Amino acid sequence: MKRILKIGAIAAALLFVILIALPFLINVNSFRPKIESEMTTALGRQVTVGNLSLSILSGSVVAHDIAVADDPSFSKAPFITAKSLKVGVELIPLVFSKQLNMTEIKLEQPQITLLKASSGKWNFSSIGGASDQKSPDDAKSGGSFAVAKLNVSNGKLIVGKANSSAKPQVYNEVALNVKNFSFTSQFQFKLTAQLPGGGNVNILGKAGPISAGDAAKTPFETAVKVNNMDIAASGFIDPASGLGGMASLDGTLNSDGSHAKAVGTLTGTKLKLSAKGTAAPRTVIFKHTVEVDLAKQIGTLTQGDVAVGKAVAHLTGSFQTKGDTQFVSMKLDASEMPVDELAPMLPSLGVVLPSGSQLQGGTLSATLGVAGALDKLVITGPVRLANTKLAGFDLGSQLGALSAFAGKSASNRDTSIQNASLSAHVAPEGTEADNINLTVPAIGIVTGAGTVSPAGALNFKMLADLKGGAMGGLTQVASLGSGKSGIPFAVEGTTSSPHVIPDMTRVASGVAKGALGEVTSAKKVLNGSPQNTIGGLLGKKQK
Repeated sequence: MKRILKIGAIAAALLFVILIALPFLINVNSFRPKIESEMTTALGRQVTVGNLSLSILSGSVVAHDIAVADDPSFSKAPFITAKSLKVGVELIPLVFSKQLNMTEIKLEQPQITLLKASSGKWNFSSIGGASDQKSPDDAKSGGSFAVAKLNVSNGKLIVGKANSSAKPQVYNEVALNVKNFSFTSQFQFKLTAQLPGGGNVNILGKAGPISAGDAAKTPFETAVKVNNMDIAASGFIDPASGLGGMASLDGTLNSDGSHAKAVGTLTGTKLKLSAKGTAAPRTVIFKHTVEVDLAKQIGTLTQGDVAVGKAVAHLTGSFQTKGDTQFVSMKLDASEMPVDELAPMLPSLGVVLPSGSQLQGGTLSATLGVAGALDKLVITGPVRLANTKLAGFDLGSQLGALSAFAGKSASNRDTSIQNASLSAHVAPEGTEADNINLTVPAIGIVTGAGTVSPAGALNFKMLADLKGGAMGGLTQVASLGSGKSGIPFAVEGTTSSPHVIPDMTRVASGVAKGALGEVTSAKKVLNGSPQNTIGGLLGKKQK
């Protein structure tokens, strides 16, 4: 028994010595040209590796200082660099036949740079040997490359624009797990990463076969989850636009290589929808269906349901990428949305109400066109408020001297609004409001037009048909050149502190003309034609 144990111990010791000695007996660096050649052929890019080492216990060959060249039309810098590449191998063929059969590839701490040209082409489009210079034998060799497991850990992904000074987006802690990878068949994968500015993305799905003509056209089917994405830092919009907030996404993204389709729900919090806006306190939910022509870089939003609480609007239209700029042509339909749901969102849109006031009750309806470059949008169309109240704002007191024409005080702590409609034109240069019609039951009807500068300065010319009868019929003052009756006034100051300024020159002129008109009418009655005289009214001639 002791002899058997002794023999077993010797055998174990001998095996241990062999395991230690094998890495020294096998010159794994002799496989470096083969590894470089096969990876270069498979990727269609020049691949270089550093020193190789063999680990018998883990059954792997480790290559240090990996570099994969970029498409020369994009950059001379490497497309991929990595601290190390661990290749799982079959030990028996390696030891006895010196054949390198790969079973697994692990890329550790890589840095991958993705660049997009203004034409829409990516620097990874030629990955997979999509080159006219490739020989048939090379193409066959690259196409047959396959591995059971392909893993990337602790990577850094840099996404930017070719030949641009714009700051690229950096995704950290990138991890990729692929099963049964092949260039010629479909494979499963899972990708996770930390987003620029915080948050994370998780993509699970399947892709392949990889398009030989353009890797960017490889078909795929994925489920996508994005958590707490910083919109301003995401790279999807120009930070100079002033838009911001946090967004989360739960949806699907599929592509057949030519057309892509995205369906899902985007949830936005602390949204800032204008350069002058502030973070919104309400959550916005956007259910969407988007279809994109990848070659033409044109997309269509076929479903865009925007919900703020019980307020729902519908956004549809198209968008297109031209060079570095995103253009949109959209239509927003909103019908009788509850004002109480929308009021908290106004500051995020850069809409400033008079200090200390807020909209309460009623509905908002609008049909708006949204067009232009994403950072220079122009919004046009009719907007209407109905049966609402501007609490904390006394329109009567703001009218000041104009109230005298109403024959009584029009002062009230709040301003009830039966109707407020206008035609809006909102652009980076400012806002224009035409066809304003404001019906305030306690005061009257106010009409006019004007502008709001980007800084919030007001310049409106208005006409007030005030309720009441002071000065009798002379309260209906003819507005010079308009043919409408009312009290002319201007609104100046700012959106947070508006000032109502009566146009007393026009008022006085209108009153004088009105008085003259009444005197003239009286003279016509006394001295006019038989049809206009008292006698004429009685049906007989005046003597």
